[in-house]
Amino acid sequence: MSSCNSNPSLFLWVPLVSVYSWVFVCLSLCLCLPLSHSPVGSLAKPTIAVSQGTAIEHREGVSFYCDTKDVNITIYWVSNNHPLKFDERMWLSTDRKNLTILTVQREDAGTYQCEVWGVLQVQSSNPTFLIVYYGPDPVEIKLEPGVPSGEAVEVIEGSNLTFSVETLSHPHPDYSWFFSNDSKPITSLSSTTSTFTLHAASKEHEGLYRCLVSNKATNLSRLGALKVRVLERVTKPCITSPNLNLVENASLVVLTCQTSHEGVGVQWFLRGQPLLPSPHLVLSADNRTLVIHGLRRDDVGPYECEVWNWGSRARSDSFRLNISYGPDRADITRGPASEAVSTIKAEFNSSLTLQCRAESQPDAEFHWTLEHSTSVWTGEQLIIEALTWEHQGTYNCVAFNSLTHLASSASVRVRVMGPQLSQSIGAITGITIGSVAVVALATGLACFLYIRYAKGSSRRTTEDLILEARTPTSETTHPAEPGRNWPMPTYANVPNTQEQVRVKKVLTQDPPGEFHEKESSSAVHGGYSRGPRKPQPKLASDPSVPTLPKGNTESNYEVLVNPEHNLYCHINSSV
Repeated sequence: MSSCNSNPSLFLWVPLVSVYSWVFVCLSLCLCLPLSHSPVGSLAKPTIAVSQGTAIEHREGVSFYCDTKDVNITIYWVSNNHPLKFDERMWLSTDRKNLTILTVQREDAGTYQCEVWGVLQVQSSNPTFLIVYYGPDPVEIKLEPGVPSGEAVEVIEGSNLTFSVETLSHPHPDYSWFFSNDSKPITSLSSTTSTFTLHAASKEHEGLYRCLVSNKATNLSRLGALKVRVLERVTKPCITSPNLNLVENASLVVLTCQTSHEGVGVQWFLRGQPLLPSPHLVLSADNRTLVIHGLRRDDVGPYECEVWNWGSRARSDSFRLNISYGPDRADITRGPASEAVSTIKAEFNSSLTLQCRAESQPDAEFHWTLEHSTSVWTGEQLIIEALTWEHQGTYNCVAFNSLTHLASSASVRVRVMGPQLSQSIGAITGITIGSVAVVALATGLACFLYIRYAKGSSRRTTEDLILEARTPTSETTHPAEPGRNWPMPTYANVPNTQEQVRVKKVLTQDPPGEFHEKESSSAVHGGYSRGPRKPQPKLASDPSVPTLPKGNTESNYEVLVNPEHNLYCHINSSV
């Protein structure tokens, strides 16, 4: 094999080991590596020095120096086994031996090395360490279990609380805990760690918790604070309303969800579903008050309100509104039938049930009347056990609500069907009774007239009328009985028509000069009573009739019952 020096050669730099370690490879007609026959000597191991091994962040700087005896070399800096990335906070000398970090930051902490690069060799120093002190950073206190709510964290009464502090600091800081509320001054707690636990939280544990975090290396301290609100476990609320007498379309009702808890959420439910606000149903800003405008009958509910916090919730009992309305349109049905009727035909002597109904709250009062009758019946039903003709007519039902002061009415015509009679039984009975009464009255009157007439005729018999043979002679008169109104006959030859006359009658068959005479007794028993009488004499067959005065031409005459007597009497025409 020929020597490399005697042949043309091509030299290339090829990285094989690391960023700063190179192997020279000679490429020529005969390939050779200059490892065993190096033209130069070996590199010495460099050393590194640091101005200080610890530094405080943002307050101090650090300088590194790479010491080497070799010449014709290049120095590279390595941090944490990676090539150092320079920025404006760093300064590097021209010969690259001095590295200065003007302001140290926490990310500058770690190991530093310098590497010496020769033509064929690389040498690295031993690492040196830089410690950076920093913190504490701003302190954040966390609480478990707890729910942030504004500036405070809410916890449930009776729960166990764990406080913890989160912050970045090197070296490890010291912790001091403090508590204060409205009733207690700042109290130092026994814990000196980043966490502590509080058992069975109560209202007394509600307040402000502080934690002081101190770094002795940096001489810095940070204070963190957390406000804790202890929530009671919510109890059942209740719904109240100041409105008692509610009327449809005329009332506005306000419902209030009453609870003793502060800071709780309130939600309303209607018929078991979340209530959706509307112009008809208006909620207050805190949801504790519900206002119902233009009350309707379907707003009765039920209503419920629920109070809650993040750890507990409770719902009220159902609340219903008592809304008065109606009565709506009244209808009359025959019995329990559902169809309203205006006319009903029913058989005579059958039973009939009329039912009046009207939607109303509270239930309406029902009053029944029959045309041309003053009777009033109450109740939803009107029951007629046996129909008669008197039950026929128009029935009117009035439904009245005493709370809304509204009324509604309906009417039905009832026709009684039966035998074809022109008049009712009552009318027939009345006519029959009236007819009997008229007949009885007429019969009594006729009997009365007949008796009076018979008595009057008996007073004018031959016993009472004794006529002289020629000229009758007037006798002493007696006044008639007072109070007697019936007309009495008056004779033509008697001047006073209101007096009875005693006359003598000539008996033609007896011997002359012998007379029988009868005088009327005193007026007793109506003036028509008679005393003892003698046997009646026979009258002459042709008695002499006295001549009537000429001036009495207009007098009325009546033929006596016994015409053979040929006697006439004068009847007074005016009583």
